[in-house]
Amino acid sequence: MPNNECLSSEGAGMGMTSPVSIIGYPAEDEALQPKVKVILRIPSQFQADPPAPTEENICIEDREGLTVYSTQFGGFAKEADYVFHAAKLRSTIGPEASYRTDCYICSGYDPPMKPYGRRNEVWLIKNS
Repeated sequence: MPNNECLSSEGAGMGMTSPVSIIGYPAEDEALQPKVKVILRIPSQFQADPPAPTEENICIEDREGLTVYSTQFGGFAKEADYVFHAAKLRSTIGPEASYRTDCYICSGYDPPMKPYGRRNEVWLIKNS
């Protein structure tokens, strides 16, 4: 799409939001399974009444707030980086911490053309 914009049924361009998050599902070897879910935040001006998506594989979900354990790292993040930092975070918080083990969230905050000072995070979702 032109200008990296998502267009709605009303033709409204919503642009890209930050962070771009991916729910990753670890396999037994801790690599991420090919099944992922990309999450984009709807900009504030569209929150109350979001326009309907024009693509059938895009849906709008109301999401409850999350409490997460998080770690931050720089660079151009690849899957191996997220897997490494997720394992490091699990080790840091220890076995007493209660969090979902079936998935974790990989978040990137920067556009692809930003060469330096990049911010990435891994979030482990705390059990309630």
